Amino acid sequence: MSIVAYLKKMGIECQNGGYIEQAFIHTSFVNENKNTKNDNERLEFMGDAVLQQWVSHQLFLIKPSLAEGQMTTLRAHLVNEPSLANYARQLDLARFLKLGVGEEKTGGRDRDSNLANMFEAFLGALFLQCSADAVDIVLQKVIAPQLVNVDSIKNTDYKTRLQEVVQSDSRKTVVYEVVRMIGPSNKPEFEVVVKLDEIVLGRGRGLSKKKAEQQAARNAFDKMVR
Repeated sequence: MSIVAYLKKMGIECQNGGYIEQAFIHTSFVNENKNTKNDNERLEFMGDAVLQQWVSHQLFLIKPSLAEGQMTTLRAHLVNEPSLANYARQLDLARFLKLGVGEEKTGGRDRDSNLANMFEAFLGALFLQCSADAVDIVLQKVIAPQLVNVDSIKNTDYKTRLQEVVQSDSRKTVVYEVVRMIGPSNKPEFEVVVKLDEIVLGRGRGLSKKKAEQQAARNAFDKMVR
């Protein structure tokens, strides 16, 4: 089945070629096929903006109204890399992905990063080549069901929540660093900082590294969603 036929089954009328095909072209495919000039990275950029706007709007409409911090947390959970990859799997979009031979052999067709990027590129292509309504049809299938009861969205630990917020904007990973140990050697208190690109986001203390990391993550998370 072609991507156009697939979209038609979903109730989306869209012409073949152009952005729709480009959305499924991984950079590894371009590198190995000289007749193919464009990968899906620019469309991924566009799709990220479309996705953020759609999710933000849906969260804004929820009644009773959510606080800004709650909306930020929920949006981060809904648009992080694992979530986007799962949306792509739910829609069975990986079958349309064009990969280089090496990327295919190393499991690239089921790699979260590839699927997440492809899904965003797909949304960007739908917006540019079809319509905003087409984007809405797709996202109503995979995200809207989670918004029926926002309390059902998993309340994860602060390290996970912080990473979700960071990845929703940059796809980067935070790192934790023990900066000092306080107290006796048999019962030390750890002081930890959490960093992003060498910038300290938060600090925390605890009687174990894990507890200190959680406190640092909470400190950073509270600042980011305030």
